[in-house]
Amino acid sequence: MGENIHLEKHVADGVAVIRLDRPKVNALSSDMMRDLHAICDELTVDDTTRAVVVTGGRKNFAAGADISEFPSFTAETAQQFSNMFNDSLLALENLPQVTISAINGFALGGGLEVAVATDFRMIAEDGRMGVPEIQLGLIPGGGGTQRLARLAGVTMAKDMVYSGRHVGAEEALANKIVSSIHDPDELQDAAIAKAAEYATGPAALRMAKRAVLDGLALPLDEAVKVEAEQFGACFA
Repeated sequence: MGENIHLEKHVADGVAVIRLDRPKVNALSSDMMRDLHAICDELTVDDTTRAVVVTGGRKNFAAGADISEFPSFTAETAQQFSNMFNDSLLALENLPQVTISAINGFALGGGLEVAVATDFRMIAEDGRMGVPEIQLGLIPGGGGTQRLARLAGVTMAKDMVYSGRHVGAEEALANKIVSSIHDPDELQDAAIAKAAEYATGPAALRMAKRAVLDGLALPLDEAVKVEAEQFGACFA
């Protein structure tokens, strides 16, 4: 799709892989995020793909946004960058397929934000996650303050955002940021195998995902109506 981000379909039955590929640490440029959005647009209308794995390869998932773009920012252009980044991650989050991030090495800043926009996260034993923007005099700008709080709870999210500290695999698992820990050399195969399990599931998985995502931001009395709508869609 782009020079530094690739879409590989049919790596297993019904499974696609989005591969971040920008040496040395997969720093996420504006172009990469736009390419990610385009990939998500393609996958949204792809009925042959039922599950998606996002990976940065064996060494690192993504060490953050490309901060070499930041010195030219004004308040206005910084906000535009954040909005663009968020649009791409909303496209990822809203994919109809089940999505899994396979995290080797570092998933920091924008890298963590990509990971927490997927349904599940699987991490290598030596994986590290964090939102270190505060150490640069910044805050997360790709939904990190919001999705992290929803995953790990407000107190844990505040600690990570306010301090900028990294967490290892065990702490990430204990705080429900990731769902499983794996040998680094086996992580990608494990993620593809897990994705393949979901890919063989019923079509109702799409309705289930929509019900969960759409209902999260609503009061319970409205959220159950969303669930009822998706329940009805199972019979369409």
